[in-house]
Amino acid sequence: MADVLILTHIDYCPPAHLAQVLQARGCSFDVLRVDLGELHGYDLERPKAVAVMGGPMSVNDPLSWIADEVAALQRFIARDIPIIGHCLGGQLLAKALGASIRRMAYTEAGWQRMQRRPEAADSPWLAHVPAAFSIFQWHGDTFALPDGAQPLLSSQWCDNQAFAWGDKVLALQGHPEMTKELIELWLDDWAHLLDASQPSQQSIDEIREGLSEKVRLLNQVAEGFYAHWLKLAGL
Repeated sequence: MADVLILTHIDYCPPAHLAQVLQARGCSFDVLRVDLGELHGYDLERPKAVAVMGGPMSVNDPLSWIADEVAALQRFIARDIPIIGHCLGGQLLAKALGASIRRMAYTEAGWQRMQRRPEAADSPWLAHVPAAFSIFQWHGDTFALPDGAQPLLSSQWCDNQAFAWGDKVLALQGHPEMTKELIELWLDDWAHLLDASQPSQQSIDEIREGLSEKVRLLNQVAEGFYAHWLKLAGL
Protein backbone atom coordinates (compact mmCIF):
# COMPACT_ATOMS: atom_id res chain seq x y z
CA MET A 1 0.00 0.00 0.00
CA ALA A 2 1.12 3.53 -0.78
CA ASP A 3 1.66 6.53 1.51
CA VAL A 4 -1.15 8.52 -0.13
CA LEU A 5 -4.71 7.28 -0.68
CA ILE A 6 -6.93 8.95 -3.28
CA LEU A 7 -10.66 8.17 -3.20
CA THR A 8 -12.56 8.60 -6.48
CA HIS A 9 -16.20 8.05 -7.44
CA ILE A 10 -16.44 8.17 -11.26
CA ASP A 11 -14.08 8.07 -14.26
CA TYR A 12 -14.80 11.72 -15.00
CA CYS A 13 -13.33 12.96 -11.70
CA PRO A 14 -9.77 11.59 -11.54
CA PRO A 15 -6.99 13.09 -9.40
CA ALA A 16 -5.77 14.95 -12.52
CA HIS A 17 -3.26 17.64 -11.49
CA LEU A 18 -2.97 16.17 -8.01
CA ALA A 19 -1.60 12.96 -9.55
CA GLN A 20 0.90 15.02 -11.54
CA VAL A 21 2.09 16.75 -8.36
CA LEU A 22 2.50 13.44 -6.53
CA GLN A 23 4.37 11.87 -9.45
CA ALA A 24 6.72 14.86 -9.70
CA ARG A 25 7.49 14.55 -5.98
CA GLY A 26 8.01 10.81 -6.16
CA CYS A 27 5.16 10.12 -3.73
CA SER A 28 3.52 6.71 -3.93
CA PHE A 29 -0.27 6.75 -4.13
CA ASP A 30 -3.22 4.38 -4.49
CA VAL A 31 -6.36 5.43 -6.39
CA LEU A 32 -9.54 3.61 -5.37
CA ARG A 33 -13.03 3.75 -6.91
CA VAL A 34 -15.19 3.80 -3.80
CA ASP A 35 -18.40 3.45 -5.82
CA LEU A 36 -17.09 0.13 -7.20
CA GLY A 37 -16.38 -1.28 -3.75
CA GLU A 38 -12.61 -0.90 -3.95
CA LEU A 39 -12.41 0.61 -0.44
CA HIS A 40 -13.57 -2.70 1.07
CA GLY A 41 -10.67 -4.47 2.75
CA TYR A 42 -8.29 -1.53 2.42
CA ASP A 43 -6.12 -0.99 5.51
CA LEU A 44 -7.34 2.36 6.87
CA GLU A 45 -4.38 2.50 9.27
CA ARG A 46 -1.84 2.63 6.44
CA PRO A 47 -2.21 5.94 4.55
CA LYS A 48 -0.24 8.97 5.71
CA ALA A 49 -2.45 11.36 3.73
CA VAL A 50 -5.85 11.09 2.01
CA ALA A 51 -7.43 13.01 -0.88
CA VAL A 52 -11.11 12.74 -1.78
CA MET A 53 -12.13 13.69 -5.31
CA GLY A 54 -15.44 14.78 -6.84
CA GLY A 55 -18.42 13.17 -8.53
CA PRO A 56 -21.87 14.03 -9.91
CA MET A 57 -23.77 12.24 -7.14
CA SER A 58 -25.02 13.88 -3.95
CA VAL A 59 -23.87 12.94 -0.47
CA ASN A 60 -27.60 12.66 0.29
CA ASP A 61 -28.26 10.05 -2.43
CA PRO A 62 -29.31 6.57 -1.17
CA LEU A 63 -26.07 4.89 -2.23
CA SER A 64 -24.71 2.23 0.10
CA TRP A 65 -21.06 3.09 -0.48
CA ILE A 66 -21.50 6.67 0.79
CA ALA A 67 -21.95 5.48 4.38
CA ASP A 68 -18.85 3.27 4.02
CA GLU A 69 -16.79 6.21 2.77
CA VAL A 70 -18.04 8.54 5.50
CA ALA A 71 -17.08 5.93 8.10
CA ALA A 72 -13.62 5.61 6.54
CA LEU A 73 -13.18 9.38 6.59
CA GLN A 74 -14.17 9.46 10.24
CA ARG A 75 -11.45 6.90 10.93
CA PHE A 76 -8.88 9.00 9.04
CA ILE A 77 -9.98 12.09 11.01
CA ALA A 78 -9.58 10.16 14.27
CA ARG A 79 -6.09 9.15 13.15
CA ASP A 80 -5.27 12.87 12.71
CA ILE A 81 -3.77 12.50 9.24
CA PRO A 82 -3.97 15.22 6.55
CA ILE A 83 -7.11 15.01 4.40
CA ILE A 84 -8.12 17.21 1.48
CA GLY A 85 -11.55 17.07 -0.18
CA HIS A 86 -12.53 18.33 -3.64
CA CYS A 87 -16.20 19.24 -4.33
CA LEU A 88 -18.09 16.00 -3.50
CA GLY A 89 -15.01 15.13 -1.43
CA GLY A 90 -15.41 18.32 0.57
CA GLN A 91 -19.08 17.54 1.11
CA LEU A 92 -18.22 14.02 2.29
CA LEU A 93 -15.75 15.49 4.78
CA ALA A 94 -18.41 17.90 6.02
CA LYS A 95 -20.83 14.98 6.50
CA ALA A 96 -18.15 12.95 8.29
CA LEU A 97 -17.75 15.88 10.68
CA GLY A 98 -21.48 16.09 11.38
CA ALA A 99 -22.49 18.94 9.06
CA SER A 100 -25.45 18.97 6.67
CA ILE A 101 -25.29 19.17 2.88
CA ARG A 102 -28.15 20.80 0.99
CA ARG A 103 -29.22 21.37 -2.59
CA MET A 104 -28.79 24.93 -3.83
CA ALA A 105 -31.44 26.67 -5.93
CA TYR A 106 -28.97 26.84 -8.83
CA THR A 107 -25.76 25.33 -10.15
CA GLU A 108 -22.48 27.19 -9.74
CA ALA A 109 -20.32 26.47 -12.79
CA GLY A 110 -17.22 27.91 -14.41
CA TRP A 111 -14.44 30.12 -13.13
CA GLN A 112 -15.61 31.73 -9.91
CA ARG A 113 -13.72 34.39 -7.99
CA MET A 114 -12.91 33.51 -4.40
CA GLN A 115 -13.15 35.88 -1.45
CA ARG A 116 -11.06 35.19 1.61
CA ARG A 117 -13.18 35.00 4.75
CA PRO A 118 -12.15 37.31 7.63
CA GLU A 119 -11.79 34.27 9.90
CA ALA A 120 -9.11 32.88 7.55
CA ALA A 121 -6.49 35.61 8.03
CA ASP A 122 -3.99 33.31 9.71
CA SER A 123 -4.72 30.07 7.85
CA PRO A 124 -1.62 28.24 6.58
CA TRP A 125 -3.83 26.66 3.91
CA LEU A 126 -4.13 30.07 2.23
CA ALA A 127 -0.60 31.36 2.78
CA HIS A 128 0.23 30.89 -0.92
CA VAL A 129 -2.86 32.34 -2.59
CA PRO A 130 -3.02 35.87 -4.02
CA ALA A 131 -5.56 38.42 -2.86
CA ALA A 132 -7.75 37.62 -5.89
CA PHE A 133 -7.96 34.22 -7.57
CA SER A 134 -10.49 31.87 -9.13
CA ILE A 135 -11.26 28.18 -8.72
CA PHE A 136 -13.14 26.09 -11.27
CA GLN A 137 -16.64 25.13 -10.06
CA TRP A 138 -19.37 22.71 -11.08
CA HIS A 139 -21.78 21.86 -8.25
CA GLY A 140 -25.41 22.11 -7.18
CA ASP A 141 -24.98 21.08 -3.53
CA THR A 142 -23.20 22.95 -0.76
CA PHE A 143 -21.99 22.01 2.71
CA ALA A 144 -22.71 23.70 6.01
CA LEU A 145 -19.78 24.32 8.33
CA PRO A 146 -19.09 21.59 10.89
CA ASP A 147 -18.82 22.58 14.55
CA GLY A 148 -15.35 23.95 15.19
CA ALA A 149 -14.56 24.56 11.51
CA GLN A 150 -12.65 27.61 10.31
CA PRO A 151 -14.32 29.15 7.24
CA LEU A 152 -11.74 30.03 4.60
CA LEU A 153 -13.31 31.10 1.31
CA SER A 154 -16.61 32.18 -0.22
CA SER A 155 -17.86 33.14 -3.68
CA GLN A 156 -20.71 35.25 -4.99
CA TRP A 157 -22.89 32.16 -5.36
CA CYS A 158 -21.71 29.95 -2.51
CA ASP A 159 -20.93 31.22 0.99
CA ASN A 160 -19.03 28.12 2.05
CA GLN A 161 -16.32 27.47 -0.53
CA ALA A 162 -13.74 26.03 1.86
CA PHE A 163 -13.18 25.26 5.50
CA ALA A 164 -10.40 23.90 7.66
CA TRP A 165 -11.08 21.64 10.60
CA GLY A 166 -8.30 21.24 13.10
CA ASP A 167 -4.92 21.67 11.49
CA LYS A 168 -5.05 18.75 9.03
CA VAL A 169 -8.44 18.78 7.27
CA LEU A 170 -9.22 20.98 4.24
CA ALA A 171 -12.61 20.79 2.50
CA LEU A 172 -13.00 22.61 -0.82
CA GLN A 173 -16.24 23.14 -2.73
CA GLY A 174 -14.44 23.74 -6.02
CA HIS A 175 -12.07 21.82 -8.27
CA PRO A 176 -8.45 23.00 -7.94
CA GLU A 177 -7.29 19.69 -9.44
CA MET A 178 -8.51 20.47 -12.95
CA THR A 179 -6.30 20.28 -16.03
CA LYS A 180 -7.05 21.78 -19.42
CA GLU A 181 -7.74 18.31 -20.81
CA LEU A 182 -10.19 17.44 -18.03
CA ILE A 183 -12.09 20.71 -18.43
CA GLU A 184 -12.37 20.10 -22.18
CA LEU A 185 -13.66 16.58 -21.50
CA TRP A 186 -16.33 17.90 -19.16
CA LEU A 187 -17.36 20.58 -21.66
CA ASP A 188 -17.54 18.02 -24.47
CA ASP A 189 -19.54 15.43 -22.54
CA TRP A 190 -21.53 17.48 -20.02
CA ALA A 191 -22.36 20.64 -22.03
CA HIS A 192 -26.05 19.72 -21.99
CA LEU A 193 -26.05 20.19 -18.20
CA LEU A 194 -25.02 23.84 -18.45
CA ASP A 195 -27.46 26.74 -18.74
CA ALA A 196 -25.70 30.02 -19.45
CA SER A 197 -28.96 31.91 -18.81
CA GLN A 198 -28.36 31.27 -15.11
CA PRO A 199 -26.18 34.06 -13.70
CA SER A 200 -24.38 31.53 -11.49
CA GLN A 201 -23.03 29.73 -14.57
CA GLN A 202 -20.55 30.79 -17.19
CA SER A 203 -21.12 29.96 -20.84
CA ILE A 204 -18.86 27.43 -22.52
CA ASP A 205 -17.19 30.27 -24.43
CA GLU A 206 -16.51 32.12 -21.17
CA ILE A 207 -15.07 29.00 -19.57
CA ARG A 208 -12.79 28.37 -22.56
CA GLU A 209 -11.61 31.97 -22.97
CA GLY A 210 -7.92 32.14 -22.02
CA LEU A 211 -8.19 28.56 -20.77
CA SER A 212 -4.47 27.75 -20.78
CA GLU A 213 -3.61 30.74 -18.59
CA LYS A 214 -6.56 30.14 -16.27
CA VAL A 215 -5.46 26.54 -15.75
CA ARG A 216 -1.85 27.61 -15.19
CA LEU A 217 -2.95 29.92 -12.38
CA LEU A 218 -5.29 27.26 -11.00
CA ASN A 219 -2.42 24.77 -10.94
CA GLN A 220 -0.40 27.21 -8.82
CA VAL A 221 -3.26 27.51 -6.33
CA ALA A 222 -3.68 23.73 -6.23
CA GLU A 223 0.04 23.12 -5.76
CA GLY A 224 0.04 25.34 -2.67
CA PHE A 225 -2.81 23.34 -1.14
CA TYR A 226 -1.08 20.07 -1.97
CA ALA A 227 2.33 21.23 -0.72
CA HIS A 228 0.90 22.08 2.70
CA TRP A 229 -1.11 18.83 2.81
CA LEU A 230 1.99 16.76 2.02
CA LYS A 231 4.15 18.73 4.46
CA LEU A 232 1.69 17.92 7.25
CA ALA A 233 2.06 14.24 6.28
CA GLY A 234 5.85 14.43 6.30
CA LEU A 235 5.97 13.61 2.57
